[in-house]
Amino acid sequence: MTTPFVLSRRSALGVLAGSLVAGSARAETGAGEGADLGGVTLRVAYYKGGWRPLLQAAGEDKTPYKIEWKELNNGVLHIEALNGDALDIGSGSEIPAMFAARQNAKVRFIAVTHEDLNIQVTVAAKDAPIHSIADLKGKRVGYVRATTAHYFLAKQLEEAGLAFSDIEAINLTPSDGYSAFASGKLDAWAIYGYNGQLAIAKQGARLLKTGVGYLSGNFPIYANPKAVDDPLRHAAVSDLLLRIQRAYAFANKNFPLYAAAQVAETHLPLQDILDQFARRSDDFSLAGVTPDVPDTHQKVADTFLKLGVLDARAEVGQFWDTSFNDAIAAGAARLVRS
Repeated sequence: MTTPFVLSRRSALGVLAGSLVAGSARAETGAGEGADLGGVTLRVAYYKGGWRPLLQAAGEDKTPYKIEWKELNNGVLHIEALNGDALDIGSGSEIPAMFAARQNAKVRFIAVTHEDLNIQVTVAAKDAPIHSIADLKGKRVGYVRATTAHYFLAKQLEEAGLAFSDIEAINLTPSDGYSAFASGKLDAWAIYGYNGQLAIAKQGARLLKTGVGYLSGNFPIYANPKAVDDPLRHAAVSDLLLRIQRAYAFANKNFPLYAAAQVAETHLPLQDILDQFARRSDDFSLAGVTPDVPDTHQKVADTFLKLGVLDARAEVGQFWDTSFNDAIAAGAARLVRS
């Protein structure tokens, strides 16, 4: 849900091809369970209201290693920090990950979270003569370039027999887009997150489509290759993934507790957060890298190549790492039995 980053020539050099091969044997030769992680520090990026309050609400925040939390509310910033060796774990949509692959960044994608796609919306102004995506032809439509909003809007237009050239597409930041929509400067808006919900609740926007059926629902967890390749940090990362997995399961059953933790950090209205959860497209979860995950990611990259956002094809498959799959699958099985 972010714009593309630009790596310096220096930072783009020196990426070892062997470090980007998925499915290594580290799980067999690494530290594994029972390792002493007391001397390990994981540098973990999070979004305001995200993993940190999630783990706290679920009682999963007492880790045997230290976590140095870094609030970075933008997936591109996560990628940049990982590429610069200033971070061990981050997360975001498939799109910053796509740009990372195109620019050969020092990053791997080690798991996915599944989140609510109903907060990814295309909405029409309350008085606009727009009742379907087909009605967007010739209309002023706001979006955020090179984001999930750009992607699902393109797919929705294609489904309706339209192209970006058939609309007056206006690239705006989320905050500028909200201002433009509220002041009547946009006929419709493709947007993600809380701003879309505000447009519906406060501006009377009419929902045309959500991201369901257009987005894969896979939000990659990004990792620093150095952390993945180091046995102790690999073990700590595995432990963190399982904690997030358990915390999501907790939140699905006890969402008001997580919502209260979110409010303490974001200061958003509690009822809005509860209402958004009640309308969710799916429960929160964390899963491993199944074969379909890089395949759907490649489709996103190929779409952005077609839209002219990428200058050449991004080969994303080589950046997906399956070395945490066994631990994640075991964690999921334990949740089913509990």
